[in-house]
Amino acid sequence: MRYVCSPLAVPDELSAVRGVVFDCDGVLVDSLDANRMYYNLIRERMGLLSMTPEEEEYVHAHSVTKSMARIIPPERLEEAEAIRRGFDYRDIMPYVYLEPGLRELLVLLRQKNVRMGILTNRTNTMDLVLETFDLSLFFYPVVTAGRISHPKPCPEGLHRILAAWELSASQVAYIGDTALDERAARAAGVTFWAYKNPALLAAMHIPNYDSLRQCLRKALPDPGA
Repeated sequence: MRYVCSPLAVPDELSAVRGVVFDCDGVLVDSLDANRMYYNLIRERMGLLSMTPEEEEYVHAHSVTKSMARIIPPERLEEAEAIRRGFDYRDIMPYVYLEPGLRELLVLLRQKNVRMGILTNRTNTMDLVLETFDLSLFFYPVVTAGRISHPKPCPEGLHRILAAWELSASQVAYIGDTALDERAARAAGVTFWAYKNPALLAAMHIPNYDSLRQCLRKALPDPGA
C-alpha cells in the first residue's frame, strides 16, 4: 500500500525501520542549478550549446561517466574529460543547498538509533558535500558510483550497505527522487520512499522532511524501550 507521509496517518510498517539510506542530489541537497552549471560550463568551453531539459534531467540522476557520454559527442569525450578535470567543484558549492528540515531529521534518527547511509551516483564529490554541510558524522557507509562496479539502478550499492549494517532488506528504507532510485530499491528488495516526486512507485511519498520527522518520531521505538 502507498502512503503520503503525514503525522496524522502513521503506517505501522515504519516501526520496523532500523536503517535509512539516502540518495544525495535532490534528497540531501538541492543541486539542480549546480549540476546544470557544471555540465553547461564544460559544453560552453567546447563551443557547444547548453543542455536540453531532457539532458539536464539525465545528468541530475546519473553518474558523471554516463552523463558525459550522454551530452558530449563521442569523438570529443577525451577533450571534455580534460576540461572537467580542470574544474574545482568547490566553485560550484555555493549553488548547492541543504534540503530544509534534513538536519533535524538526521538528529532524530540518531536519537532513535537508526543507522544512516548514502547511496549516490556522484563519483568523487560526495565527501566535499558532506564536509561543506558538516554531515559526515551522520552517515556510514557512504557508497558512491566511484566505489562500486555498477552504479544505480544496479542494487550493488544497497547490498553493500545491508552487509555493512548486518540488517535484512525488510529493515531498511531507501529515500530517493528518481526512477533510478526506485529501480535500485526494488532490485535490492528494500522499501522505497519517494522524496518530492509523486510520479514514482513508492511505499511512502515524502512531501518534506518535517512531515517525515514527525511520522518517525511517533512510529520508531525509543532506544531501550
